[in-house]
Amino acid sequence: MDKILLITFISLLACCAIMFGVWLWAKKIKNAGVVDVFWALNFPVITLITFFLSEGLEVRRIIICSIFLLAELRLGIHLWQRVIGHLNEEEGRYQQLRKEWGEKADRNFFFFFQFQAISNVILAIPFFIITANPDPNIHWLEIAGTGIWTISFIGEMMADRQLAAFKKDPKNKGQVCDTGLWAYSRHPNYFFEWLSWMGYFMFALASPWGILALISPLIILYLLLKVTGVPNNEEQNLRSKPVAYKEYQKRTNAFFPGPVKSRK
Repeated sequence: MDKILLITFISLLACCAIMFGVWLWAKKIKNAGVVDVFWALNFPVITLITFFLSEGLEVRRIIICSIFLLAELRLGIHLWQRVIGHLNEEEGRYQQLRKEWGEKADRNFFFFFQFQAISNVILAIPFFIITANPDPNIHWLEIAGTGIWTISFIGEMMADRQLAAFKKDPKNKGQVCDTGLWAYSRHPNYFFEWLSWMGYFMFALASPWGILALISPLIILYLLLKVTGVPNNEEQNLRSKPVAYKEYQKRTNAFFPGPVKSRK
């Protein structure tokens, strides 16, 4: 347990230091949206720290750290590609916060960025638990967790690519993407992101104190449904294409995929 606490502390210091540097950059370019990119990229940092400092079974460490590293690097690169081309145009939700905070914006964004670093470490609880497990046998729960993660990784990648392809087609300007996975959920990318954390939780259940890993998918689900995910995205879409998006809302589930409803 002492080693887990040490790894947690080192991870927290690293993430806070990174977010301090990102805050300085965001302050200079007047774009707080870069925090999203580095929130995702902080996880690979935690993964490397955990892999090299933990004392659990090496095979288990390789498996869980490899899939986590792959998932978060993909997400970080995806966000980077989305944000890097618009560094001079801050995302709407951060513009709103800057407006509300006024002269205190830079100070408040500092604490906001540091909170993101803290959330990185809290969400990494499954990995601290898993990588400390010395059991020489791979449990069926770990195999099941890897299977769930594989499905979610492929699903999220497909959803992102389908949306990107839809937006690239000039014929779709002002329209709502309702094809592919987007016909079954208005936010399939968010759903599969959450599902990947359920996979990590399943994997952690095979380790001592693994039930504590439940905190990660619960936090992710709350954030996606109530804070930064679905609400912000829905508001933005209703502002940009109110009629089309309201129709889309009527026939398509918000988060969990379900049957396509009648277009009547």
